[in-house]
Amino acid sequence: MCGRYTLTATPEEVKALFAYEDTPNFPPRYNIAPTQPIAIVRQDHGRRRFGLVRWGLVPSWVKDPASFTLLVNARAETAAEKPSFRGPMRHHRCLVPASGFYEWRRQDGSKQAFFIRPKGGGLVAFAGLFDTWSDPAGGDMDTGLVLTVPASAAVSAVHDRMPAIVPPADFDAWLDTGSIDSRAATRLLRPAPEDFLDLVPVSSRVNTFANDDPAVQDPVEDAQHVPPSVRPQRQSRKAGQPEDGSQFDLFAPQKADRS
Repeated sequence: MCGRYTLTATPEEVKALFAYEDTPNFPPRYNIAPTQPIAIVRQDHGRRRFGLVRWGLVPSWVKDPASFTLLVNARAETAAEKPSFRGPMRHHRCLVPASGFYEWRRQDGSKQAFFIRPKGGGLVAFAGLFDTWSDPAGGDMDTGLVLTVPASAAVSAVHDRMPAIVPPADFDAWLDTGSIDSRAATRLLRPAPEDFLDLVPVSSRVNTFANDDPAVQDPVEDAQHVPPSVRPQRQSRKAGQPEDGSQFDLFAPQKADRS
């Protein structure tokens, strides 16, 4: 699964890649966790738009979100067949901008965290789904999730699943719910190329989402065997633009850590 990720690119860099019409301002985030607001890019009447949704899908047909299981990820291979995801796969596909994600290798009772990012840095787009749940009293709640695929050989040294990364050439097709049906859209989702990602061992500070700072991405020595694809490498980071108070609140952690 993908339970933590990061978006540290500047608003200008994100807009340049995803070509949406909006001009949002947002701070860098180093440790995004479920239940927090996440950025998405969707298509609306042929135009790409930026939006925020809560990470954890609540399908529109759910009666009581408080009693519904938090859907952070969905398997890309079967999403079009499952009742919770069938509607969003047809009508509400989106892209989730990211600078990388975190995964944990479990071995002999211990866990080693890894920061998994494009080689050389930069942005990627996770395949996502979103939906809107309407309160009987009249309020709406937008929620979303990240689709996953079987891990590439490099990532499988840490975990057997990874986010589905959509290349820019497929952005239009993935977002086009009017012309591209669920089956065709599913065929766009596959593991990242073997030489696309770096795996960087990082400290257990990332386990607590309150640690949302650049230091969570600092490389550490892996105490156990390091797979050949794993190379400790320090990342150069950009500070991003200063955020205003309301935008900071939108991206602030909402609940206690689950780790």
